[in-house]
Amino acid sequence: MGRADERRARQRGGHRGAPKRSSKAGGRSGIRRFFTWKKLLGTFFGLCLLGMAAFVALYLLIDVPKGNAAAVQQSNIYKYSNGATLARVGEVNRELVDLDQIDKGVRMTFVAAENKSFYKDSGVDFRGTARGLLNTLSGKGKQGGSTITQQYVKNYYLTQDQTVTRKLKELVISLKVDRQKSKDDILAGYINTSYYGRNAWGIQAAAQAYYRVDANDLSVEQGAYLAALLQAPSQYDWAVATDTSKELVKNRWNYVLDNMVEEGWLKSGERDAMKFPVPEEPKGAPGLEGQAGYLVEAANTALAKQLVGQGTAADMDEAETMVKAGGWTLTLNIDKKKQAQLEKSVKAQLTGKLDGKKRKVDADVQAGAASVDPKTGRVLAMYGGVDYVKHFTNNATRRDYQPASTFKPVILAAAVQEGATTQDDQPITANTIYDGTSKRPVLDDGAKVGFSPPNEDDVDYGDVTVQTAMNKSINSVFAQMGVDVGMDQVMKTAGELGMDVEGVKSVPAQTLGTMGASPLEMAGVYATLDNHGKKVTPALVKSVQHKDRTVRFPDAIGEQVVSREAADTVTSVLTGVVDDGTARTSVRDNPNRDGQQVAGKTGTSDFNRSAWFTGYTPNLVTSVGLFGEDDKPPHKQVSLTGATGLLPGKGRVNGGGYPAQIWAAYTFGAMGDVSEFDLDTDQGAAVRPTETPTVSETPTTPSEEPSSEEPTTKPPSSSPEEEESTPEETPSDDLPTSPSTSPSSSPPGGIELPPDPDDPQANENE
Repeated sequence: MGRADERRARQRGGHRGAPKRSSKAGGRSGIRRFFTWKKLLGTFFGLCLLGMAAFVALYLLIDVPKGNAAAVQQSNIYKYSNGATLARVGEVNRELVDLDQIDKGVRMTFVAAENKSFYKDSGVDFRGTARGLLNTLSGKGKQGGSTITQQYVKNYYLTQDQTVTRKLKELVISLKVDRQKSKDDILAGYINTSYYGRNAWGIQAAAQAYYRVDANDLSVEQGAYLAALLQAPSQYDWAVATDTSKELVKNRWNYVLDNMVEEGWLKSGERDAMKFPVPEEPKGAPGLEGQAGYLVEAANTALAKQLVGQGTAADMDEAETMVKAGGWTLTLNIDKKKQAQLEKSVKAQLTGKLDGKKRKVDADVQAGAASVDPKTGRVLAMYGGVDYVKHFTNNATRRDYQPASTFKPVILAAAVQEGATTQDDQPITANTIYDGTSKRPVLDDGAKVGFSPPNEDDVDYGDVTVQTAMNKSINSVFAQMGVDVGMDQVMKTAGELGMDVEGVKSVPAQTLGTMGASPLEMAGVYATLDNHGKKVTPALVKSVQHKDRTVRFPDAIGEQVVSREAADTVTSVLTGVVDDGTARTSVRDNPNRDGQQVAGKTGTSDFNRSAWFTGYTPNLVTSVGLFGEDDKPPHKQVSLTGATGLLPGKGRVNGGGYPAQIWAAYTFGAMGDVSEFDLDTDQGAAVRPTETPTVSETPTTPSEEPSSEEPTTKPPSSSPEEEESTPEETPSDDLPTSPSTSPSSSPPGGIELPPDPDDPQANENE
């Protein structure tokens, strides 16, 4: 074998490496050997399987979470009786509405705008979601393309964060939600949780914010604008949009309607007739300033009490928590026009005259009032104070001031109801004679009971009829009458008429109105008298709506609590207070009265800490109270004397003054047609006018005004217990009373009576 052959043999045997081949000769590089088409295809399928496995794992691991509480948090809506919005209270301006409350055409504008295949798809747009993921990974930010289901899931179950984790969760939850809920439920959730700008969350708030209508009254054109708005609420709000933005939102509005025609949801002819619905100018959400806060607070309390009453809540704490959770729509019985009239009257007759910088006492004057329809019990108007954000206590519902002489009609009602007699066994009627001497000892079966109440300003009236005693508000007469009737029966009648007498002792002091009461409470008492003895419980709330709860309020008109004769007799007697008594100047002589028949009673507590007038026509009952409250903490009760510049000492604010003036300005401006009482009685001034005038036709000389000090001579107390029942600083006319001697049955002729200190004519400065 030659050398050549030997060399070839060695090469064949592997003893010598083969020379390297040039790549140009068709050789394969190292990299290409690793990335063959088979390997790439295998890798792709491997990743797909891995992704599918990961998605299955996510699907199994991720559950549909509880809804985001903030996404369904609602405000409470408060409305006047005519449906106009009074206030909206809550951190989130939202009111949930059911889908069937919204016109079908309006619903479909949202489907046309966001997701035409909504009713056919599985709840997920995979391409849009993938695009969103890629944009998130590349830092390009927000990316649209999500279905209505996905947007609902983002709003209700998740957050607005732009992260890969959130988007993956959105995908999985959307698939599950689409299988668990109906398409209508998802659409309802979407339009109720979306943000529309103008601080409006949900379609109901948006409808109010942009068009001043409820969601169920939206037109298709308006719905298309709201649907278009969701793409860019701030940019597309017509009130602040640039010309470019206005053009963009118009284009999108057209896009929405054109899609509806294309899908067969809107007729072409209807589409062509539609014009762009320019929204209303923005308006601040109604707040709690002025009287709104008092009305809202009172409505919340009424709702909470009813939730407890019907067993929905265990106690008031739980009930108040339920109310504050939101979602309530409360329609009040408040008449918007009458409410405005009452506020106007208080300002014109009182608050417009107060100047706390000039006079300290002016800063201490608080007014409260409540107006009730006696036939239905509806609270038509309420005045709680100068401004809820400045004075939070509702003066219309507070019960910490004495109603004073406005309690006297309750005593007469009890007397007639029970057929009570005097100490001399004479029936108590409007014509019964009592001794009106100031500080006259009250008697029970001829024995002194240790109570001798003074009349206001310690005036002696001598023998007077019950009618005159009511006209002149004579304490000594009604103190005796209360004992004649029996104080237990008087307090029982007070409770039946609507006063809260729980825990109140049945002592003669109560004849002077020494228990606490509110204007709303007294309006209810007098409304029951006006309603011929059928119980009237003032009702502030007309109706309540909540998607999860049903609340029904009891009828405001109850059973007969005193006889018609008793109620009508009191009404008849109370017309004399207006026509011939302490309210004649402010009410009888008011030029706007126009012949309207009126019954009412004044009340002025000693030390002038409160002044009242509660009066009524056949169709309207209103109680007005003025309260002296120190404007500095701890807000003690103080005197009203000298308010508005009335001279100290002679400047008493009495019930026949500002309270009656406010009452007259309001009532004669709000009462409607002139009417007369339909009375079933043969007693009282409405049936038998006073034969002999109890006052002279010319103003009398003012009597000496009471000092702010407690009387130096106190009536004796029959027992330590009775003495303890009288507050240490109880005014002289508020002290407990004891029975006086009973009178004869007919009035003496020509009785000359002294001036009445509760009469504004007795105050030369009023």
